[in-house]
Amino acid sequence: MERIDLEKAKIIAKNKGLKPGKVKGTSGIQFTKGKNNRLDVIEWAEFETILKQRKLAIYESGGWMKIMKA
Repeated sequence: MERIDLEKAKIIAKNKGLKPGKVKGTSGIQFTKGKNNRLDVIEWAEFETILKQRKLAIYESGGWMKIMKA
């Protein structure tokens, strides 16, 4: 897996119909299509803030993205 920046993640997310999401009642984040009742769609700015606060990074391989510790 290759670490990617937020701008590349936004492009991949847009192409796949994904949005930034936050797991309700937690500080967990993930990408969502917005149809999961356990997730709230959030703004990219909040998503980026949480990535930085939790020292997380976005990794990509073959079009799949994963959020992991940096």
